Amino acid sequence: MHIVDFVSGSLAGACGVAVGYPLDTLKVRIQTQKQFTGIWQCAVATFSKEGVHGFFKGMSLPVTTISMTSSVVFGTYRNCLQCLIQARGGGCGNTKLDVFLAGMAGGIAQISVMSPGDIVKVRLQCQTESKRGRTNMPKPKYHGPVHCLLRIIKEEGFMGLYRGSLPLMLRDGPSYATYFLTYTTICEYLTDSGKKRPDLSGVMLAGGIAGMAGWTIGTPMDVIKARLQMDGARETKQYKGFYHCITETVRVEGVGVFFRSLGINCLRAFPVNMVVFVTYEVLTGYLQARPDSTDPPRLGFE
Repeated sequence: MHIVDFVSGSLAGACGVAVGYPLDTLKVRIQTQKQFTGIWQCAVATFSKEGVHGFFKGMSLPVTTISMTSSVVFGTYRNCLQCLIQARGGGCGNTKLDVFLAGMAGGIAQISVMSPGDIVKVRLQCQTESKRGRTNMPKPKYHGPVHCLLRIIKEEGFMGLYRGSLPLMLRDGPSYATYFLTYTTICEYLTDSGKKRPDLSGVMLAGGIAGMAGWTIGTPMDVIKARLQMDGARETKQYKGFYHCITETVRVEGVGVFFRSLGINCLRAFPVNMVVFVTYEVLTGYLQARPDSTDPPRLGFE
């Protein structure tokens, strides 16, 4: 088993969260709250009402959980690639189909770890009340990540933490498959003859484009996931389930609503995944180059 990939993936995920969280907050609010009509309007409203803190609500738990989920994604992906080679009896490297299937396996594998932290993140991001508001203003329902987690369990049961898991799986399976396939393909194209990997700038470009490609595939299900996670948190439940949420969303707002947040997803995805892949590749290369490592060095940046 390639343990190094779990370690590198964990740190890479944490770095990605730190870079992309403010835009992620805007994305979730645009997807779930009709008073926000665009990126700039949402950003201005958030800053004027809640200050800089408003962009980072609920970040502490995702840093921890996404570190774990990113570890699972990269670790599962790399080990699935190894298993697919062994299933063919060794020999040549992985095919594009192997990369696609391993990426899908990695995306699906992390759902059980990711879902509780994700619903807490979404609930806190959509909590627009400010703690510094006047005494006659409504107070925030959740006081922080732990309070939000415990209150969801108390009000909705333990399975409430997994609300939206189906669209989350349908989002992350295909999107991670596309993500890794795009990254691998671009890296191969940018790699000079005689080298195994592209240089650092090539990794950055491939990672950024891969992130945009993954979110292009995953955005429609991301909208449904966020709406199911917020449904009933503040007012009467609107949706009876996954299919009802899709049909009602289309009936009320049209098909275009599924791509309303695509622009901000792509804007966020490029720098986030640029950082994720650079961190992952550099750290993996360093750890595999240590004297006690049994794996060959992964990178050879020159």
